Amino acid sequence: MKIWQQGTALVAMGLMALGAQAAQLSGDAKASIPRDVQQIIVVDYKAMQNSPAAMELKDRVLPPELKRLETALKTSGLQVDKDADVLAFAAFRAPGGDGTRIIGIAQGQFHTASIMAKFTKDKVKPVSVRNTSLYPMGTAGMSVAFLNQTTMVFGDREAVRAAVDARDGVSPNFLANGDMMNDMAAVDQRAVWSLLDQKGTQTMMKSVLGDASQLADYDTVKNRMKSARYTMDFANGVRFDMAVVMSDTMTAATAATLMKGVSIMKKTSGTPMEKSALEETTIESSAGTLSVAYSSSDSQFASLLSSPLFQSVVK
Repeated sequence: MKIWQQGTALVAMGLMALGAQAAQLSGDAKASIPRDVQQIIVVDYKAMQNSPAAMELKDRVLPPELKRLETALKTSGLQVDKDADVLAFAAFRAPGGDGTRIIGIAQGQFHTASIMAKFTKDKVKPVSVRNTSLYPMGTAGMSVAFLNQTTMVFGDREAVRAAVDARDGVSPNFLANGDMMNDMAAVDQRAVWSLLDQKGTQTMMKSVLGDASQLADYDTVKNRMKSARYTMDFANGVRFDMAVVMSDTMTAATAATLMKGVSIMKKTSGTPMEKSALEETTIESSAGTLSVAYSSSDSQFASLLSSPLFQSVVK
């Protein structure tokens, strides 16, 4: 499962959060994410549920792997989705090179006593991993573990086990990933944010650049991409910011040139509304970082959602 292959569709999840609160991960949540992270997505889940428009957009662009996790959370009978304030998804390389796994993390004020009483009543038998119990969650083959009264992890049993191992220090966790921890410090004050590692960044940029990714210049740029991060804010309209960290200033400038070229080509073939959206997009490079920023009013962005340009980005 490769959630970063959805490219900027994952960023479009940002419309799930319409508030200005920061979607920050707790210490236990960070510690439960294995170190070899490929992508993290964190959203203000409470705000998402309070916005019918955001829910509609989420259903349109949420990758199947993440939709499966969210559905399992809602249909588990635990009702924890109603108490969740922050919801995060993390894709990580499984220990021993056994592919990629995805873990879901929910933060909120959970009624753990009543949840445990329900487990006991239903005679649900957990699997113990040291001092933590992994409970089956619904009929989707998922498991859930409560790290404390405010933090839970859920997903396939092996993914949850890996999260508990990371939290307990049996295996390295996200706190030991210096590069991503540094990137997180630049974004976790936002309502919605996402981080990608090198491979995820390469895949995302190939999707964004489209035909331009076939140019010789792209091969040079691709191998010098280090990481990427996204944020979305909704305090005054819609604002999207993306930063792609390159290995050097020249590579960032080359990537900016490629993206500007793509923008020009899209302007020649797009609708008036799409052209207007591209006019509101700035592409720059500075100190080895490619920056892309877009802003619009809520109504303008709502119109953009049905456009061919948007559909080509989030496909």
